[in-house]
Amino acid sequence: MSVSVEKLEKNLVALEVTVEAEKFVNAVNQAAKVLAKKVNVPGFRKGKAPRRMVEQHVGKEALYDEALDQLVGPAYSEAVLESGIDPVDRPSVELVQIEEGKDLIFKAKVMVKPEVELGEYKGLKIEQSAAIISEEEVEEALKSKQQQHARLMTLEEGKVENDDTVTLDFEGFTDGTPFLGGKAENYELVIGSGTFIPGFEEGLIGAEIGQPVEVNVTFPAEYHSAELAGKEAVFKTLVKKIQRKELSALDDEFAKDVSEFETLDELKSDLRNKLMKTTEMRVKDEHVRSIVSKVVDNASVEIPEVMINERITVMVDDLSRNLAQQGMTLEHYFQFTNSTEAAMKEELRPQAAESVKTDLVLETIAKVEGIEITEDELDEELKKASERHGQDAALLKRTLIARGELQFYKQSMNSQKTVNFLVEQNT
Repeated sequence: MSVSVEKLEKNLVALEVTVEAEKFVNAVNQAAKVLAKKVNVPGFRKGKAPRRMVEQHVGKEALYDEALDQLVGPAYSEAVLESGIDPVDRPSVELVQIEEGKDLIFKAKVMVKPEVELGEYKGLKIEQSAAIISEEEVEEALKSKQQQHARLMTLEEGKVENDDTVTLDFEGFTDGTPFLGGKAENYELVIGSGTFIPGFEEGLIGAEIGQPVEVNVTFPAEYHSAELAGKEAVFKTLVKKIQRKELSALDDEFAKDVSEFETLDELKSDLRNKLMKTTEMRVKDEHVRSIVSKVVDNASVEIPEVMINERITVMVDDLSRNLAQQGMTLEHYFQFTNSTEAAMKEELRPQAAESVKTDLVLETIAKVEGIEITEDELDEELKKASERHGQDAALLKRTLIARGELQFYKQSMNSQKTVNFLVEQNT
């Protein structure tokens, strides 16, 4: 077999593949045997008809089609390896010559991974910001802990206030008619949480237990239900229970109750240390992102649309899996966000394009700098991963190999190694 490469416009190449005549004849003969088992040839049992009779029965074109199904795929894969191209899409195949006794020639046009023109990626001197926290942040963290450990006290009487948790019955009406999905009983709602449409929770403030209250609202123009979007509505409500948070005093007793510390000062010191660690990690991550972003911005590459579309598909699939873990579907998500799959994909396009460009730039820098993951590094990382998940490292490696995921695992590690290299070179 021989192959020649022709560069077409942008990132499109054409492979002209020549398969020896003998291989093509063998493929046609094999095709006849396959078809003989599928068709009924008069006078012969299935699978026993000679090639000549099979060809007369199904036609030469069907015979050639079967032979091409067996031959073109493997020949194309071999041509890709021999030519060294890196396809990012399925090929478009065109037959150039197909005739028994002659070489089989076909042309495969395919989009390939683009070449990256690197800009400056060393010596950029991007400094990391200092990690600073204020006493106000410490106080906020302390108040948050106070809120987390607040007790809910059920009121015997009283009026609804902001931050109360109320249990209520309600039914919604538009133009005096109940609407679908607008009724509930014993519904628990935190006032001020923003769970309901604007105006509903505010309309309940001041309501008393056991006293019916009508709440007037207007559905947002972009509401997910077209039947209700922009419409005025009245909710007939009845508050049945009010629960209010009772906050503990911020003193040494509070510190003893909610932590392992004896004094409030010790608790605040611990919160301060945790905030500092979190801030240091955030600042470090921002520093890394700023370096990578600058390096990527300095590079130039023309990305095939197919690569961007594939990345968008991955992002949508990831969102779908995350929603499924929360008991939601993409359809529900689109209803709640008043969006469509097409609109979401278009919104994701810039992010997907930047993600693909980042991968391409990091991959190119790794090649230029000779950055590779060694087997020892791979085994060490697999060991750490297996320890985190309570698995055997050798079993994890075999599993990744069986699933065809080991190469992706190494690529991810190599990207991180390249990022580490960039941080060293640009700080």
